[in-house]
Amino acid sequence: MKPEKKQTENSRERKIYRVTLVGSAVNLLLVIFKFAAGILGHSAAMIADAVHSLSDFATDIVVLAFVRVSGKPRDDDHDYGHGKYETLATAIIGIVLLLVGVGIFYNGCLSIVHFLQGEPLKRPDRLALIAALISIVVKEALYRYTVAEGRKLDSQAVMANAWHHRSDALSSIGTAVGIGGAVLLGERWAILDPLAAILVSYFIVRVAIKLSLPSIGELLEKSLPEETEKEIESIVLGFDGVSDLHNLRTRKIGNYFAIEMHIRMDGKLSLEHTHHTTTEIEHALKNRFGAQTFVNIHVEPLKGICCKQAWEHTPVTAQMRKRSPQNRLRRSLRPPRPEW
Repeated sequence: MKPEKKQTENSRERKIYRVTLVGSAVNLLLVIFKFAAGILGHSAAMIADAVHSLSDFATDIVVLAFVRVSGKPRDDDHDYGHGKYETLATAIIGIVLLLVGVGIFYNGCLSIVHFLQGEPLKRPDRLALIAALISIVVKEALYRYTVAEGRKLDSQAVMANAWHHRSDALSSIGTAVGIGGAVLLGERWAILDPLAAILVSYFIVRVAIKLSLPSIGELLEKSLPEETEKEIESIVLGFDGVSDLHNLRTRKIGNYFAIEMHIRMDGKLSLEHTHHTTTEIEHALKNRFGAQTFVNIHVEPLKGICCKQAWEHTPVTAQMRKRSPQNRLRRSLRPPRPEW
């Protein structure tokens, strides 16, 4: 690996670590603050929001663990690098979010059922409302910071974490509305607190699905989007001598692409010429989709020009055929030319 490339990758890894560590520190403080506010303020919605923040903190740890592995260069056991570890981290974040969302939804529904059966619900205190409002401001600021850095670094895991922060901010809005209604409107409206918890679960599940499905698709070797494959075809077929592209296979590995294809060229062209063309195609694809893009090109002769015909028409083959033992024997058996 070139020193400049290695330095760039190390710099990217350090920046991802810095962004994630900032998020981890903020999430840890929010977890402690929300749990205290939820317990002391008698708010199920705030405790649910605290669990959501706890999942944020847990997934930050996952990102820190997997990004270090995904940044490693290729080795004998990983010919395509370790990029999918970052994808795996994103999938884990999504699955954890999904489980948290389902759990909060279940607990909220259970509280509502108990309330409808005549069991009283404790009205939350103002402390829970203040905690919800502070959480909205802090998590939205953290989202904006993280998503900006994620786009700069082109990191799936950082972007996933950013959306995790946004989901927490949105859930805190629902929490604040529910707690505020229960606090300001009296005992009869205490049901707004578990209703807010159910609203929180909706946002969590929605973001979880948005994160999980693309990551799982990538882990299952899903092809690149159709528009990306069409762009690849356009680039390749734009080169002189390339008349056809087929067996195009694409996939995503972490934050870069892997592209494999078969192309057809004139079978009479020299090996040097076809090698030069495929090298130029590889450079063009890497310039478009990133220097780490894997490109594998298999060249085939044009249809209608079979390999045997192409081989027989080469000068070397014709000369070898002329010198073959069968041809020498055939020439020796010819009658001598008459001398006039």
